[in-house]
Amino acid sequence: MYIDRRMIYIVMAIMLISGLASYLSDVNNLLGLLLSIPGILIAITFHEFAHAFAADKLGDDTPRNQGRLTLNPLGHLDPIGTIMLLFARVGWGKPVEVNPRNYDRRFSMDKADSIVSIAGPLMNFLLAIVLTLIYCLIYKVASITFLNSQIGTIIMLMLNIAISINVGLGVFNLIPLPPLDGSKVIKPFLPFNAREWFEKNEKLFEMIFVALWIFGILGKIISPVISIITEGILKLGFTIFGI
Repeated sequence: MYIDRRMIYIVMAIMLISGLASYLSDVNNLLGLLLSIPGILIAITFHEFAHAFAADKLGDDTPRNQGRLTLNPLGHLDPIGTIMLLFARVGWGKPVEVNPRNYDRRFSMDKADSIVSIAGPLMNFLLAIVLTLIYCLIYKVASITFLNSQIGTIIMLMLNIAISINVGLGVFNLIPLPPLDGSKVIKPFLPFNAREWFEKNEKLFEMIFVALWIFGILGKIISPVISIITEGILKLGFTIFGI
């Protein structure tokens, strides 16, 4: 199976132009874009760092040698992926390269690869929880004057957006389609014949992923999930702090 990358680039360009136009035509959208930048940097940086950290702990020093065991955003940002995430709300970081042959033998290669793959989404969910606790703590202890002030409003909006971004990135990457993390997470749990069939048809699944992405079906599928998880985390935070 062959994926015409020119078509993908055309679709990406259309999404980018459309997103940019919406930001330029609405000041509120532009403000939302600016407020989302910290959340995007945090989400991508910690997501990719988690992949690198997990691989390193499992014996593969490839990420360490490539300088990926860092929380410096510059070490993890993919220029095109970051721009797409900013303006088209669908993007990616620089993939962490691993060599499964370097894993220690505590787990099979597939299981170790699954652990490395799920580390990124799990980190995003953990970040969402931590940011929610910070959000609720501020809401609990801050004065009404501060919360209604310009700086207070900006801080709370940035935290809220960062929570949604992390949940979104975590959910999106758990979709079990190549090239997303979810495709590697499920492999060790598939029967041998199913896993063999899955690997032989990876290109087909990539085409399905691209088609779902291009026609906006992915967004419609995962948006309700993202909303439910985000609202659930916030409700849990409010309950913990008795708000």
